Amino acid sequence: MTLEDLGYNDSCEKSRQELDLDSFDIARVTAEYKERYSVRTNEGDFDAEIVGALRYAATSRTDYPAVGDWVAVSVYSDQQAIIHKILPRKSVLERQAVGKFGEKQVIATNIDYAFIIQAVDRDFNLNRLERYLVLCHTAKVTPLIVLSKTDLIDEARTSDILQSVTERIKSVPVIAVSNLTKSGYDKLLGMISYGKTYCFLGSSGAGKSTMINTISGTQLMNTDSVSPSTRKGRHVTSHRELFVLESGGILIDNPGMREVGIADTEDGLETAYEAIHSLSDKCRFRDCSHTHETGCAVCDAVGSGEIDRASYENYLKLEREKIHFQSSLAEKRQKDKEFGKMVKEALKTIKQGKL
Repeated sequence: MTLEDLGYNDSCEKSRQELDLDSFDIARVTAEYKERYSVRTNEGDFDAEIVGALRYAATSRTDYPAVGDWVAVSVYSDQQAIIHKILPRKSVLERQAVGKFGEKQVIATNIDYAFIIQAVDRDFNLNRLERYLVLCHTAKVTPLIVLSKTDLIDEARTSDILQSVTERIKSVPVIAVSNLTKSGYDKLLGMISYGKTYCFLGSSGAGKSTMINTISGTQLMNTDSVSPSTRKGRHVTSHRELFVLESGGILIDNPGMREVGIADTEDGLETAYEAIHSLSDKCRFRDCSHTHETGCAVCDAVGSGEIDRASYENYLKLEREKIHFQSSLAEKRQKDKEFGKMVKEALKTIKQGKL
């Protein structure tokens, strides 16, 4: 397998030359296990850890390698390698870290397309779809919506769901697939191209692993059923992992996400809610919050039915989450700055012999 099979291109090679990394091998991170990684080079797969300097320079988890990253490595045995440098990322798919306000969690990097998977029998939720769209647009990743498990509901219900998605979410392809009859898989396979990277996003039990197995034609991933008592999916996928299809195309599977927290998503919100953003230029006040102001073009459009009310309300909720994240991040940065100043003063005092 070549680096080109893994998605390596002229842009990656340019970054390698600019960073003067000719003395290192180039690899792509294919899996992550709590600061240990699996990487793949032209020569095969290796277990890898990061060099101490890279660990010391990291200021947050986003500075560590993630699945999808291109990295400069040195191989020192048949199975072991050390990661020295992360090449610049083309795209970073990330969310707010669960339970850690003001921090981000990297889902995957260097993604071209994201398949947003929702099971129509239990998981379908338009608001949640829009959340995933915001994450994708923020990362400049092209989203594709896939409605899975259509064999578990009747055709009329499937048609209603498809219509509700296309009416509310425009300009994003939507595919309905059945794991039983394989209906829709021809369209899905037609979207996968050689050298492009596709990330699978969705809740546990949405059918991501089954879909990857069907696309690849082999049992790449373990699968499980939905819990009959809770109707929630079980976490079959325990870590992020990258696979290369024999027919071309690179797939990244992710553990199911029950929380899709919004982080710093200014551009993502504008793209996902393009109709609202376009109308905002017509509001009477430049700082209009689109909630109660006189002369708000957005509120007028919601009142007339031009903009879907449920989508508008979801937009406001995501906007509040974005503002909360930004304020939490600013507070965290201020505390880090104060701590750094305290350490600097302490070191200065020690150097002067006052302690």
